[in-house]
Amino acid sequence: MRLIARYAKELEDAFEIVTVYEDEIVKEQVSKENPTVETLAKKYPAAIWFERKMQDDFGIIIQDAFDRRPLVHQERFPKDLYPLRKDFRAKSLQEDPYVAYKYEEIRGDGVFQVAVGPIHAGIIEPGHFQFSQAGEDMLHLEVRHFYKNRGIEKMLEGKTLLEAKPIIERISGNESVAYQICWRDIVLQATEQKLPLVLQKWHAFLLELERLIHHFTDLGFIPNDAGFGAALAYASKLAEDARREMQHLSGHRFGFGAVSFTKESVDVSVIKAWLDAVSEDMARFEEWIIDVPSLWDRFDTTGILPLKKALKYSTVGVVARASGVANDRRINPFYLENGFVMASEVSGDVGARFKVRLAEVKNSLLMMENFLQAESAEFNPQMGSLKDGEYFSFVESSIGELFMSIELKDGVIERFFVRDPSFVNWQAVHIMMRSDIIADFPLINKSCDLSYAGNDL
Repeated sequence: MRLIARYAKELEDAFEIVTVYEDEIVKEQVSKENPTVETLAKKYPAAIWFERKMQDDFGIIIQDAFDRRPLVHQERFPKDLYPLRKDFRAKSLQEDPYVAYKYEEIRGDGVFQVAVGPIHAGIIEPGHFQFSQAGEDMLHLEVRHFYKNRGIEKMLEGKTLLEAKPIIERISGNESVAYQICWRDIVLQATEQKLPLVLQKWHAFLLELERLIHHFTDLGFIPNDAGFGAALAYASKLAEDARREMQHLSGHRFGFGAVSFTKESVDVSVIKAWLDAVSEDMARFEEWIIDVPSLWDRFDTTGILPLKKALKYSTVGVVARASGVANDRRINPFYLENGFVMASEVSGDVGARFKVRLAEVKNSLLMMENFLQAESAEFNPQMGSLKDGEYFSFVESSIGELFMSIELKDGVIERFFVRDPSFVNWQAVHIMMRSDIIADFPLINKSCDLSYAGNDL
């Protein structure tokens, strides 16, 4: 059983631990007086971040855990203060004296440490990468994030679903449409309604457009990190054109507000002409990029994530499929009827992750033509009839499987939890470094292109 998520929520007299597997959801309660739970990390290594987060958020002690260091809390965060408990008040926050974080390090003759981040060159988001090196060889990498933690889970407590939407759709810019569709599905569950097919297809079109934007960006930046800047110039033009199309269709370059319960009529012929032009550009790009031997010398056998490790670390999305894992939330009748074919590779290296993106772009373009319908639509979600309860939704974002859980009580959010695909995939990145040199790190990291904001919340 694949582990999807593990998180906690506070009940009146206990904490409840919710563990989401691919085929079942397991719940257990622990007392507030002695909140302890057994670790799952021995079987599911990716569980350790979920468990460290529960420890930081609620003060729940993880028994037999191999790592009990803070995850979300930075060095000066007060001890014994747990932000997701109901009695937490931000005004009570007073910083503790600085205590240095203890990184995982390999020691020995000739071994030294290299710290990269959390501040980086350019405009990328903050994240820390701690390397143990023997010369150029990477012996070990520890990824440390949560510098961008914005308190999203706490921020959404007490808000209605409508009030929460503008926040939810801005959690991770690369996945705004995906987050909105997760939100939409929870609205539909809570109102016991079904979305008209016209709107379902339109939202799927926008999701694939978002995937195009993200993949075009990666298809440029991955070769760029191998020293082939011409690919970045070509792919950046494709990404910019797609982003402008998103703005034209949704009103925003990042698709904020794109997923709604109304749809204006669109000129199908104009959009199809644009899709045909993109397909031709993409065919030229692929023919060109595949035939650059020096580039593939850098891609092939670099940053390998073996199938066994990809499964063990519960990876999802492009990272998983490039290692041979058959995992995609679009494997369902709706998508299959509209032309979905899952892209996959088996070598698990930078080249495989690049090829998966090439294939997914072509398949997205095909599906987008099938999703197009000219007519307008309007749907009343009956937000006044929301039923209290706990709701779950899944969407395949451009990075991978996105999982969201919202519990409603008295018509407002009691507990919000989301597991971005990056949260599990970041934990497998260190595996990819073990047979490469530190100069390959930017290339390997970009080939995964994970979200810092979505991970950190």
